[in-house]
Amino acid sequence: MADEPTTPEPQAEAPPLAVKPAPPPAPAPDMPLLRIDAVVKKFGSFRAVDRLSLDIRAGEFFALLGPSGCGKTTLLRMLAGFETPDEGRILLEGRDIAPVLPHQRPVNMMFQSYALFPHLSVRDNIAFGLKRAGMERAQIDARVAEMVALVKLDGLERRKPDQLSGGQKQRVALARSLARRPQVLLLDEPLAALDKKLRESTQFELMELQRRLGMTFVIVTHDQEEAMTVADRIGVMDQGRLEQVATPRELYEAPASRWIAEFVGDINIFEGQLESREAGRMMIATRDAGTIAVAEPRQPVTKSLVCVAIRPEKVKLSRRGPVSDASSAHAINRLEGIVTDVSYLGGVTCYKVKLDSGATLRSSMANTARIDIDAYSPSQRVVAWFTPDDCVVLEQ
Repeated sequence: MADEPTTPEPQAEAPPLAVKPAPPPAPAPDMPLLRIDAVVKKFGSFRAVDRLSLDIRAGEFFALLGPSGCGKTTLLRMLAGFETPDEGRILLEGRDIAPVLPHQRPVNMMFQSYALFPHLSVRDNIAFGLKRAGMERAQIDARVAEMVALVKLDGLERRKPDQLSGGQKQRVALARSLARRPQVLLLDEPLAALDKKLRESTQFELMELQRRLGMTFVIVTHDQEEAMTVADRIGVMDQGRLEQVATPRELYEAPASRWIAEFVGDINIFEGQLESREAGRMMIATRDAGTIAVAEPRQPVTKSLVCVAIRPEKVKLSRRGPVSDASSAHAINRLEGIVTDVSYLGGVTCYKVKLDSGATLRSSMANTARIDIDAYSPSQRVVAWFTPDDCVVLEQ
């Protein structure tokens, strides 16, 4: 795909020019550290990035999330200087860096493949960029020691990459990327090669490292859980465009569109039509779930054809269901059906319920008791229920 160009080798890094350019004017107090302004990148007739605009703040951990081929890696490579925008500007502290060569930018990139030199030790891999920059030996030794301690590689300085585990290689690559103290660190799927348990622990280490350094991190990932864990804000991309930029909670609880609701996490969707509005609620008539009461959303709904979205963890199951007056302020939506599938995942159990209408409803319930007293089994008839506040209304 055009979104996955060949990763450049680290030796592409070159020493800075002897004459430094004049510093850019001081940015306005409210100016973001990094501003991407209507950027376009084409490969032939294919638009990998399509008039994308985005502001990233200083000290922010920002995630670019999206499916393969959506343009997120191409955008990251433009920030690093390995690709040049066809249109638009990339501003760092108010200075357009689009024409600036990669080694002259206060930006560094950690590649998905790590791109370590196999013939160099851990120490020399970390020191490589510092030597190319002409730093004095004493300073290099001090900086390498600082980086080794920072990423917890003490005692491994003399090892070669083939003597390291996947997690250790990842730390070496991270230390090398941080050694020159960039203003922005770009991370391209940095944890993809790690196993699940190591990936989860490394996510928290990255967050702690970013907080300690106060540096701006921009991470590209297709792993929703990873983005939700590490990022202060997430930009969801599709077909070269930003579909929504929000905090993890906002993105999950208040998706801007049906596509985002279905892409981020698991969700139940019922298509319907706005029937009436009453007492701060909307009544949505659906084919598969009858009439659903939904809390009036903050953003006004202007179309009559809508979708009702409910996250599985908001759907409760019981044998009879709670008693509720549909006309009261505490209305509860009730649906009946038969359990068809049960998946025990330790902390939660996931159920699939075939409703009487024939539609499938998913429910995720926390396992609060050690024994299965509250569990349900296949073929068992249940009542699924959720409140109007549990629902999100999305225009079709």
